[in-house]
Amino acid sequence: MSDKKYTPIFSAVNLYMMAGCLCLIILGFILMSGSPSTIDSFNPDIFSTRRIIVGPTLAFLGFLLMAFAIIYNPRKKKTGNGDDIDDTKDNI
Repeated sequence: MSDKKYTPIFSAVNLYMMAGCLCLIILGFILMSGSPSTIDSFNPDIFSTRRIIVGPTLAFLGFLLMAFAIIYNPRKKKTGNGDDIDDTKDNI
């Protein structure tokens, strides 16, 4: 058997940040949704601020912050006696 210790790729902080970004992306897409215009009737709501500015902005910020959440590396706390304590609590 191998004596290799399992170390997760992402910490709990990264996962919470990614979950929040995913919620932001989903919210942006929900705000962009709505009924379309058809050949028979014109829907002026397709040009609303919510659908062309707020929704895409939230989705874009979600994608940008998702990249940050993936790259983010939590720092270790330093104690006075020279021992480093991992802030993520994933190292058991």
